[in-house]
Amino acid sequence: MDPVTHVLSGLVFSKGITKNRLLIIVFLIFSVFPDIDLLLKIHSTEMFLSYHRTITHGIFFLFLLPIFPALIFNRKLGFLKVYFFTFLALGLHIFLDLTNQYGVKILAPLDWTSYALSLTFIVDPYVIIPLLLAIIFSLKFKKQAKFLYIVALLFITLYIGAKAYLKGEARYFLKQKVEAHQYRVYPLPNDFCRWWFVVKFSDEYITGVVDIFGKRVYLDSKYKIKNDEVILKSKDSSSVKAFLNFAKHPVAETYQEGDTTVVLWRELSYGFLPDDRFTVKVWIKKTAEGLKIINSKLRI
Repeated sequence: MDPVTHVLSGLVFSKGITKNRLLIIVFLIFSVFPDIDLLLKIHSTEMFLSYHRTITHGIFFLFLLPIFPALIFNRKLGFLKVYFFTFLALGLHIFLDLTNQYGVKILAPLDWTSYALSLTFIVDPYVIIPLLLAIIFSLKFKKQAKFLYIVALLFITLYIGAKAYLKGEARYFLKQKVEAHQYRVYPLPNDFCRWWFVVKFSDEYITGVVDIFGKRVYLDSKYKIKNDEVILKSKDSSSVKAFLNFAKHPVAETYQEGDTTVVLWRELSYGFLPDDRFTVKVWIKKTAEGLKIINSKLRI
């Protein structure tokens, strides 16, 4: 989820369970704290893509980090109370991120497998708006504030549950219409009934949209899985290594720019986004010594 959603959810959740201002502040801080890994962008996009939503979003971080604020505020609030609130704040952040398709490497650093429920888009108005309305109306109806917070959280819970059901229906319908070995379904922005899909059949990926309301499947593109000499060479690029560490459905295409071959890597789970988002371009030239990487550009 985006930082705004994490701030709003932290505020609504904490105010729904306590009136202690210091505990609310602690909860709010740690409901956004895992995204401290956004600072990796300062170093490079490659490092950000490799380590975002890893250790600071992991289960070990979830259990260990609350010890520090609990020790700091032990005398004022009590160790167990602060630990519990910090744990809840971090857990809320991780859960919301798990609902996205980007994924969370929750077992890092022991296991770098990415897990994702793929139910909500990164910026989801059906999550943000209930939280925002609960905060706005609570300023006017202070006596009903707790009720408003609970209603907002209940709505979001039901919304995520409904998306899980609809995703299952979309995948089931897709399997009836398209023959493949692997099926993946991803949420489209602001849409309930239409889902982006990526299926794999033999050496080919197929992307498109499955509409469970209209009972139709719309094919978008087909991509052959290639591993020729130039594509294999492009994997030596640090940009491609970071990209492949993140990508669920990577596919590479090649084309010529003069005497230079360009390898374009795409992440198909985001194929519905405009402007070649989540792609890598690698420029490779053939020299007397062999293939040489001239340049690379990662776009997220």
